[in-house]
Amino acid sequence: MDTQMITAAKPLMAQARPRKPAPFLPMSRTEMDALGWDACDIVLVTGDAYVDHPSFGMAIIGRLLEAQGFRVGIISQPDWHSADPFKVLGKPKVFFGVTGGNMDSMVNRYTADRRIRSDDAYTAGGEGGRRPDRCTVVYAQRCREAFKDVPIVLGGIEASLRRIAHYDYWSDKVRRSVLADAKADLLLYGNAERAVVEVAQRLAAGEAPRALDDIRGVALFRRVPEDYEELHADDLDSADEGATRQKGLTVIRLPALEQVEQDKEAYARASRVLHRESNPGNARPLVQRHGDRDLWLNPPPIPLTSDEMDAVYDLPYARAPHPSYGDAKIPAWDMIKFSVTIMRGCFGGCTFCSITEHEGRIIQNRSEGSILREIEKIRDRTPGFTGVISDIGGPTANMYRMACKDPKVEAACRRPSCVFPEICPNLNTSHDDLIRLYRKVRETKGIKKVMVASGVRYDLAVESPEYIKELVTHHVGGYLKIAPEHTERGPLDKMMKPGIGAYNKFKRMFDEAAERAGKKYYLIPYFIAAHPGTTDEDMMNLALWLKKNRYRADQVQTFLPSPMATATAMYHTGVNPLRGVRHGGSDKVEAIKGLRQRRLHKAFLRYHDPDNWPVLREALIEMGRRDLIGSQPHQLVPAHQPPGTGKAAGTRRPVRPGEKSQRFTTKGLRVMK
Repeated sequence: MDTQMITAAKPLMAQARPRKPAPFLPMSRTEMDALGWDACDIVLVTGDAYVDHPSFGMAIIGRLLEAQGFRVGIISQPDWHSADPFKVLGKPKVFFGVTGGNMDSMVNRYTADRRIRSDDAYTAGGEGGRRPDRCTVVYAQRCREAFKDVPIVLGGIEASLRRIAHYDYWSDKVRRSVLADAKADLLLYGNAERAVVEVAQRLAAGEAPRALDDIRGVALFRRVPEDYEELHADDLDSADEGATRQKGLTVIRLPALEQVEQDKEAYARASRVLHRESNPGNARPLVQRHGDRDLWLNPPPIPLTSDEMDAVYDLPYARAPHPSYGDAKIPAWDMIKFSVTIMRGCFGGCTFCSITEHEGRIIQNRSEGSILREIEKIRDRTPGFTGVISDIGGPTANMYRMACKDPKVEAACRRPSCVFPEICPNLNTSHDDLIRLYRKVRETKGIKKVMVASGVRYDLAVESPEYIKELVTHHVGGYLKIAPEHTERGPLDKMMKPGIGAYNKFKRMFDEAAERAGKKYYLIPYFIAAHPGTTDEDMMNLALWLKKNRYRADQVQTFLPSPMATATAMYHTGVNPLRGVRHGGSDKVEAIKGLRQRRLHKAFLRYHDPDNWPVLREALIEMGRRDLIGSQPHQLVPAHQPPGTGKAAGTRRPVRPGEKSQRFTTKGLRVMK
């Protein structure tokens, strides 16, 4: 293996062998028989209901492999209690592809308070409980039981975000790579179209999975080749984090599984290095010891070109749920069936978000022609369409065709964000292409309204008054959701989000544009409670800002430590991996971990709810802020509780005889447990 072999990007459709597409990828032997198939080449197992639409990962991968000439079947949400449901399509000739679905299965199934959700948007009927916890691991094990000699390839966001040793919020411990737990052969991380095509072609040609160690975006267990020099980022007593560029073949050794389990600074170091080595233009292989084996991660995938993105979205999707679901509603499908994805990736780098870890920070764009063709398909083929496109966007609504002005600078950059602490001067922030696209979509025959429901990056939007005017005049329906996340500099710096001043500027421009257009539109701001680096005073100040601006949040978000996110590393370790990490020299971060502490911060966001007044009064007294208790406009909560309210917040578990009352502490506050 040499550097050229690792860095080369083969055209996605270079070896396509189109066959007559199946109406739907088969989910039963009956469907296989109707297609004249004696066997599947590849069987994809997914935790989601099968919707043949490019918003669903398994549909994209399945149709892409079909375009390469492979016979592809789908096993959707199988009963995992035995191997029999994994045999329903017979033995695949090439490999099993396993994914948890469009969401990590633990995020999908549990709330931020670790409570089981009663529903699942990716299941027919919205029914919860149709997938197991850590379903990528469970499905892979059942595939192995079904046909022990068939290669197993993991993919999707659950595998991608758990590709190295990672903190798992639900078990409150560091778990090893999902590849080890699943006992699979390969793991493909990130947007894996390019990798999965090459893996399928080479496995079909007879190569062993262990020989596919030269494909970008692949993780596998292997020894470090003798011709590689190791750069040791695992020495926490050294400030050297393996960042030095050296000639020749190099691999960066992350702190080992055993190290990150026992040493939280080692975990923070591993997180820091992983995120630093995320630019496809300069990333190097990483290796992490797991027991007596080395987990090897090749550099990230090369982003798809616009032509390749178009090819993916132009594949012959049925654009509907599989007929086996009958009339059952699939909430996720109902939400996106009239929407259009125009780009992938995000260069925002928000530490609580996993988009960058999965899709990367280089924006991958579709062409105008491809987008317009899809809109015509929605118009002509989607039942119930009334002329309204419900969303046109992506991870961020307004990053379409934005990129570094200089490809050489982009290839060498290691910044985790292009917009924090301020917008990089090398970033092209023009919204002209997006404005032109909006106008062409509106001109499409049969289109009455085009909504923008994806999150707008407001610090970019203020760079283009013309974009804000276009957005408000034509693409907002009553209100626009926006995510400043907080008002205070402490948590915002840990989030890598702009100051509230950028939001205020956007709001002024938004309101002015709405007034000129004769519209009564409103912004709905979103905020996060209990994010690492947030103090009680920060939450109090946010609550005061909300009251001053007459915002009453009905739904609020408590920080959820998702796998591999930088903020999750902060939460677990109490260390800030945005700065250098070493023993005795790390930047500390306060994390809000206790359930009652987290609920207190959430209560500040809902200061107007009478159920929260008892705990807020107690908190304000402990913080020395009795001046905020009362009925004056500047005060946060009333001094007296209205009869019949506050029961949920005021109820405490009775202290049993001989038992001491327990207390927990937040910064500047003590509250009875």
